[in-house]
Amino acid sequence: MKDINFKLVTNTLGIALIFESLFMLIDVPISLLYGGTDAHAIGLSFLITLVSGGAMVLLTQRNLMKEPGLRDSFLVVVLVWIFISLFGTLPYLLSHSIPRFVDAFFETVSGFTTTGSSILVDIESLPRGILFWRAETHWIGGMGIIVLVIAIMPYFRVGGQHLMIAEGSFFGVDKIKPRFIDVAKRLWFIYLVLTVAETILLMAGGMDWFDSVCHSFATVATGGFSTKNTSAMQFSPYTQYVLIVFMALSGMNFSLHYFFVHKRWKAVFKNEEFRVYWGILILVSLFLANEVRHFYHGDLEEAFRQSLFQVVSIITATGFSSADYSQWPPMAILVIFFIMFIGASVGSTGGGIKIARHLIMLKNARRIFHRMISRHSVVQVRYNKQVVSERVILSIYSFVFIYFLTFLIGSIIMMGTGLDYKSAFSSVITTLGGIGPGLGKVGPANNFSGITDFGKYYLSFNMILGRLEILSVLAIFTPSFYKT
Repeated sequence: MKDINFKLVTNTLGIALIFESLFMLIDVPISLLYGGTDAHAIGLSFLITLVSGGAMVLLTQRNLMKEPGLRDSFLVVVLVWIFISLFGTLPYLLSHSIPRFVDAFFETVSGFTTTGSSILVDIESLPRGILFWRAETHWIGGMGIIVLVIAIMPYFRVGGQHLMIAEGSFFGVDKIKPRFIDVAKRLWFIYLVLTVAETILLMAGGMDWFDSVCHSFATVATGGFSTKNTSAMQFSPYTQYVLIVFMALSGMNFSLHYFFVHKRWKAVFKNEEFRVYWGILILVSLFLANEVRHFYHGDLEEAFRQSLFQVVSIITATGFSSADYSQWPPMAILVIFFIMFIGASVGSTGGGIKIARHLIMLKNARRIFHRMISRHSVVQVRYNKQVVSERVILSIYSFVFIYFLTFLIGSIIMMGTGLDYKSAFSSVITTLGGIGPGLGKVGPANNFSGITDFGKYYLSFNMILGRLEILSVLAIFTPSFYKT
């Protein structure tokens, strides 16, 4: 196996930082438009990030190998999320909006990983430029700055095929068929169209352009950062329904959006994950609506809307909340906790285990039972009419096992920081799955500000671990990863 090309890794990190700095630059005119109190801090953050990224590119540009190896890609993917998060703290720190590094790092990681967990107590007191940067971290991280880099890398004479493979959240996009570069560009186009469409619809409901753009960034990225202290609780039913629709669309495999745009209806409606995904959203919402109808004094529409909003937000790992579900009946809270383990669709901006994995495991369980009854029968696991190999099934079981093991170990660690079991369990699963609010002390009516500094650092690591689907991160900590 080839040695790790640290020169190429450094070059790619530099490119990612350059792009991050350009997004920071966008915030300067936003700040000036609303008084400019944070313009200097954002401008300085832009310069520091641009110079740092530019230096990394210039110092490594000569005789650069064009295509990264698989180990290079895994290392790049992990380091990109760490580096952009470190530099992403600068606007918060330099503007004193979030003066402590641990808090700024937690908020930034939560943004880029589209988790939506927050340490902010009074969000509305932040300057507009900072709020826009906070929303941008979602939008950048949602589709993945790695994919953005892949789309532009040819202009820097650096290939990106292995990077697309290493970025775990894009499992499944290879079915679109064009080259990886084209895939990245087309996904970004769909991503942009969804963002613009939602912004227009939110503005049509009376929301101003700033809040509309910020909430669109957070929705399409399935992030959940709101510009309001109460998230979506005070929004009109119209606005909540708009958010529901776009959260649900963003939790779908983006390759299905591609097929839909090209009128390949069969590819969309015959997709097993697509049907199960929408079935879960509707059935669980109806069940919860029945459980909480008395909580809303018999108002069936509100009970259904609030149930649907919470279910869609949690399964897609968006993190918006339109109600304090921690006050709901015990059975409803239990259902809320369990659906945190479901996850969105593969190839979406959502997090979690993902529905396709659950489907394949259920199909394999059915095959095992069938073999117990008829030992000589030959039964294959099929997903979307394609035979699933034993290797893929084993990798799925391995992933889910490691996922739950990570959850259990993390829960013990967080209980060791002083959290009660409900808050500890939910803080881990909500950061690992990129969901946002949890239960107890980290519920929708609270936040993560009361957690210890060690707990915040651990949960930040947990967010990156979940965003990169665990294995990419754990791989770089194994001794064999660095052996030639």
